[in-house]
Amino acid sequence: MKTLATFWLCCLSLGATLPALAQQPTPPPAMLTPPVAAVKAKQLVSPYGTRTDNYYWLNERENPQVLDYLKAENNYFDQQMAPVKGLEDKLYQEMKGRIKEQDESVPVRDNGYYYYTRYETGGEYPLYCRKPGSLQATEEVMLNGNQLGQGHSYFAVGGATVSDNNELLAYGVDTVSRRLYTLRFKNLKTGQLYPEKIANTSGHAVWAADNQTVFYAKKDVTTLLSYQVYRHTLGTDPAQDVLVYEEKDDTFGLDVSRTKSKKYLGIELSSAFSSEYRYLDATTPRGEFKVFAPRTPDLLYDVQDANGKFYIFTNWEAPNFRVMAAPLAATDRGQWQEVIPQREDVFLEGMELFKNHLVLNEREEGIRQVRVINFKDQIGHTVDFRELAYTTYLGANPEFDTPTLRIIYTSFTTPTSTYDYNMATHKLALLKEQPVLGGFNKNDYVTERKFVTTRDGKQVPVAIVYKKGFHKNGQGPLLQYAYGSYGYSMDPTFSSARLSLLNRGFAYALCHIRGGQELGRQWFEDGRMMHKMNSFTDFIDCSEYLIKNHYTSPAKLFAEGGSAGGLLMGAVINLRPDLYKGVIAAVPFVDVVTTMSDASIPLTTGEYEQWGNPANKPAYDYMLSYSPYDNVKAQNYPNLLVTTGLHDSQVQYFEPAKWVAKLRATKQDHNLLLLHTDMEAGHGGASGRFKALHDVSRQYAFMFLVLGDKALL
Repeated sequence: MKTLATFWLCCLSLGATLPALAQQPTPPPAMLTPPVAAVKAKQLVSPYGTRTDNYYWLNERENPQVLDYLKAENNYFDQQMAPVKGLEDKLYQEMKGRIKEQDESVPVRDNGYYYYTRYETGGEYPLYCRKPGSLQATEEVMLNGNQLGQGHSYFAVGGATVSDNNELLAYGVDTVSRRLYTLRFKNLKTGQLYPEKIANTSGHAVWAADNQTVFYAKKDVTTLLSYQVYRHTLGTDPAQDVLVYEEKDDTFGLDVSRTKSKKYLGIELSSAFSSEYRYLDATTPRGEFKVFAPRTPDLLYDVQDANGKFYIFTNWEAPNFRVMAAPLAATDRGQWQEVIPQREDVFLEGMELFKNHLVLNEREEGIRQVRVINFKDQIGHTVDFRELAYTTYLGANPEFDTPTLRIIYTSFTTPTSTYDYNMATHKLALLKEQPVLGGFNKNDYVTERKFVTTRDGKQVPVAIVYKKGFHKNGQGPLLQYAYGSYGYSMDPTFSSARLSLLNRGFAYALCHIRGGQELGRQWFEDGRMMHKMNSFTDFIDCSEYLIKNHYTSPAKLFAEGGSAGGLLMGAVINLRPDLYKGVIAAVPFVDVVTTMSDASIPLTTGEYEQWGNPANKPAYDYMLSYSPYDNVKAQNYPNLLVTTGLHDSQVQYFEPAKWVAKLRATKQDHNLLLLHTDMEAGHGGASGRFKALHDVSRQYAFMFLVLGDKALL
């Protein structure tokens, strides 16, 4: 459940049901006893039926018995993984060894300064830096993440924003991983840290033009929804901050923003299918925010300004989105004029405005690309990259009056690359390709792109990568990944960690199943609410395609998904457990009906438009038909690794814990069932550039343990 800030990168049977392999590592002790969660039946009553939940008590976060159970599962995990502990450590060192430790991002120019982040050797967290006027100027370190994160098991910086006079910094800090940030303020001239601390924010603040006023979003500590906007004057007691807006509809969230021109402050209000924008002149921070266009069901819009007009990115009478414009003084929909029309075969994802150009991020046949349109002649062109499966998107482009566009490019075989593109001359300049140490050669790897015909005749794009020498004879292992929710599209991107799989003979397949927006807005509509089952059957149909075409076999096929992708994993193994050797379900949203019935659970109310509201019988019945927890049955399941974080703000730890407990009591096989709980982290796993690699190496080691083949190690 809930969106992903960061997407998941990515057993030997204890019984006699699997044939022995010719080359096996030493198996784990045969009689290890898994933890057994106590059965404490609770009746969950609904107008549409009563369900019995034997493990509801695991919701009690502060109950010592709950913590003891999670620790027992972690101990069991360690025992079962002991035979590949050395391999896990080796994988971690490999992954770490590919990362250039002393590294920095490509600087971005904004308001006379060049901003960048850099890492020091051995450092887990970045330093946030800038140089005035020139890259040859003396460096100013605004924040040192390693110093700030010292003594914390988890550490993350939220949005860091600088005032118009370049002297003041606002930033957020989270040391728990609940995404409840504390705002702090720093004087960049003196290095002074201001005394005020504003807790429970989104982590992001925007400055007004007076260099002393900021606006920020406050979160409800129970639901974790941003629902209030406050105005704060630097140097004053936060208790005196002024509430300027409160959202009463708990299906909406909000954020604060400032337009690229710096002219307007914004309050952005949005649900999955409706939005509203309120704006205020940045020079009058004590004024009243105006409504740009009232919220209307099924109307989404985003607003920017340029050259004396507002530009509106919207789905109004355009499911695949279009761009419109309106006068600054007349913003109601009757004044909107079309600038870029909708195209049936192209889905628009976003826009960026410059003085002379309009830039669009768009998808055609699932491929994300960049199109540039000249305001003067309205002629557009696509920035050309020639790989088969790739993604390109807009980088940081804070400056308005410039012909230079910052673009990020990546693919399965090309590390993240930063380009500057001259929109007038169409010249593309590579500024940096992220270095990969250890002898990486992109020409050693092969990418394919296929379209899988589903049972109802749809064409699902699948991107596949493997190292040269991989044979399509059904004997090779393959990891299949998908997400398929919230309209979030998964793109073929580079992972240096994934090389540890590819170099050991794995293939990797990314499936663009329904529920994302890879093929347009309808692709999303066909994978949500009463059509959610399409996501699951698309994934299964892709698995069958990969097997039929000899990329792998059920004895070598692994599946992985995280969060809502973990829901995908849970549904798929209830439906077709026979297709997979092993499954990794990371922070999985698996108790759909119970969670969506409890408005107090973080972020639930904002999700009714994705899953449905179980207060309505059709939604209740449909969710109940696929909810992984409710559909666990007495059958054989694949080897299964389930991960969670005790402080997860998006999928509460008790969902995967309950699911594992029920699977242990119900399934009929002797395959591995492992639960690993990070007792210090949340939804995104461990913080830090190297700590996070432990999560990946753990998952990869699990797959090798299941395969049991030394030749792959």
